[in-house]
Amino acid sequence: MAAQKEKLVLKAEKINKFFYSPLEFHALKDITVEIGEGEFVTLIGKSGCGKSTLLYILSTMDTQYKGDLYIKEELLTGKEANFLAHFRNAHIGFVFQFHYLLPEFSVLQNVMLPALKLGLYTRAEIEERAYTKLALLGVKEQALKRASQLSGGQQQRVAIARALINDPAVIMGDEPTGNLDSNNTRIVFDIFKELTSEYKQTIIAVTHDDEFARNADRIIEMLDGRIISAG
Repeated sequence: MAAQKEKLVLKAEKINKFFYSPLEFHALKDITVEIGEGEFVTLIGKSGCGKSTLLYILSTMDTQYKGDLYIKEELLTGKEANFLAHFRNAHIGFVFQFHYLLPEFSVLQNVMLPALKLGLYTRAEIEERAYTKLALLGVKEQALKRASQLSGGQQQRVAIARALINDPAVIMGDEPTGNLDSNNTRIVFDIFKELTSEYKQTIIAVTHDDEFARNADRIIEMLDGRIISAG
């Protein structure tokens, strides 16, 4: 059952996206979507349908589109790059197919980085927050190891802890289990479910994994640049 949309976290209105090289291509067509606090939403569809393109617009990484995007009731369309970079760090967490941890840094240092950049807490407070997130993800005991010493599944859990460090309004996942075996996929899925149900974390994830998608709160299915089903 989908979470009640008592509090809207994200709203996109009439999003259109064009690519102009080598030929003009209308990639996203009048996309309108609303996502509430505590929803676990998956974006599905065949390769080339526009789901990753949409995710990058929703995450403010791609600003070349027509339409309006709101996160936490703030209109983000048309804002300058520096503003958006700060907004992303403060309010959006990212989990990709590959963990993108810095291998020469410790697990703890990797998780602390976004909070150090944000600058809202002291270093001691950030370290304490990082340990709390690592404990939540079941990898606290790995905190002082180098990221390169961890297994793939552990590294992805550390990446989720890093995405959570600033208590974001929404986590965006681009194939977050695409590089994991079935056991670690289940672990990551269970973590996402716990984050949404217990902590009211909003999650939007692009996936090709049918089982992963089917067990989320809501599925948004795309075809040829349009939403054909929104759960």
